Order: sequence, then C-alpha cells, then structure tokens
Amino acid sequence: MTFQPIRLIALLASLLVLTALPVRAVASDDGKHTFVLVHGATAGGWEWKRTGQFLTDDGHTVYRATLTGLGERMHLNSTDIDLQTHINDVVNLILFEDLHDVVLTGHSYGGMVVTGVMDRIPERLKHVVFLDAAVPQDGQSIWDLFGSRGPMPADRFRDGFMQVPWVKPGDAPPHSVKQSIKCFEQPVSYRNPAALALPVTYVAFVPKDQSAQERASKDKSWQNAVARGWTIRTFPGGHVAQQEDPRGVATLIAESVDDRNTPVAAGQ
Repeated sequence: MTFQPIRLIALLASLLVLTALPVRAVASDDGKHTFVLVHGATAGGWEWKRTGQFLTDDGHTVYRATLTGLGERMHLNSTDIDLQTHINDVVNLILFEDLHDVVLTGHSYGGMVVTGVMDRIPERLKHVVFLDAAVPQDGQSIWDLFGSRGPMPADRFRDGFMQVPWVKPGDAPPHSVKQSIKCFEQPVSYRNPAALALPVTYVAFVPKDQSAQERASKDKSWQNAVARGWTIRTFPGGHVAQQEDPRGVATLIAESVDDRNTPVAAGQ
C-alpha cells in the first residue's frame, strides 16, 4: 500500500496523539492491593512500619500516612490542627498519588480520620478496615462517641494539647508526641450515600483477659459497626496489636478485603 504525503502525515499525527494519551492502570485480579494505613492519636506512620513491610513483602502496595503534627511531622505541631486537617492529609495523599481501589485502614483515633475520608472520596476506595478504631455517627466527635471527657487530668490535657506523659525528654524516636485537643473536639461528616455503601470490616483487638461478648455489649464503635451491617472480626491482642503481632495483623487486613456488608433493613 502506498500513501500520499498528506495522508502519511495525518496518520503519523494520529499515532502521536494516541501515544500521548494518559493510561490508567487497570485493577488486577491477582490478589494484590493498595493499602493506605492511618495511625492513631499521638502516633505516626512509624507505628505501621513492620505491618506495612509484611504487606509489601506479600506483593501489595503500601502507603503509611503520618498525620500533620505527629511522628516525623512533629515540627508542624500546633493547637490549630484539628480533625479536618488530618482528613485532608489522607485525602490529599490519595489524590496526589492518584490512588484508586484503595484499601483504607484506620487504627484507634484513625477511625475518625478514615470516616471523613470515606465521606469525601468514596469513589477512590475499594474497602475500609477499622482496626480497634472509633466508629462515629455523622456529626460526632471522638469525645461525643466515648462520652463526656470529664475533668482533665493535668498530666494529660494542658496548653491545648493531649499530652503523652510516658514519653520523657531525651527519648529517642520513634515515639508518640502531644496532639491538639481540637482533633478530639471536632465532629466528622458521614452522610455521603456512596460512603455509606462501601464494604467495611470492623476488627476488635481483644486481650486474653477480656471477653469479646462483654466488650461488644459496652463498645459503642462495635455496636455502630453491627448496626451498619459491617463485617465484624476479632483479633487476639492489646490495643496496639499491629506492633505486638505485625505479621498477623498484615494477614488479617489482606484477608478482610473480601468481606462484604450484611444488608440492614430500613429503619434499623
């Protein structure tokens, strides 16, 4: 076949346009996932280092978020930081890394953060895992969820921060740092219909000396998760089980991705 010069130029131009178009990665069915791990109050991404490494070793992609003012970002610490700041941290991590089909995982206070992220960008999420985490209702702060904070112990709450008195001057990093009280006072939004429809797993870390049944009867987060039809799992260990048994928690998170919500009847 022969081409006239003008037709040849047009063909080459169209090929250049096609090669310049952005290519979106297609989600694979190889069992490998993209995890965004969100730590709890006063901690940092360092808390997830070993669990994240096990997930990476298993072939997954892992992002360990560190919230503003905490962990290696403690130089940004301020009483002006609030829950919305931390929600923005994770939303922007996902958007600027252009992540899709994310398995979003939050621990403890991180449950407040991932709730806000769910509400903001549900279209970027594949599954959400609450690891011994706060499960608030729409419009609740973490203090609303757990009841009145009551009198403020002088060694825990002062100068606009929740203090960490077990960390002593001269302690080598990584360690917890103080955190703005506004993070605990600010309510979260959880009303986006697409967020409410996301598949979610709630995991309770249950120590050996505690009954899961007794915990379930008193734990508002657990009860909220049940009421929403989320998958409920338990895992043996203390509140920071991801540090006690990072291999076990990594396996648990990966297995949770296949969990599906149980439909809840209207009005429940």
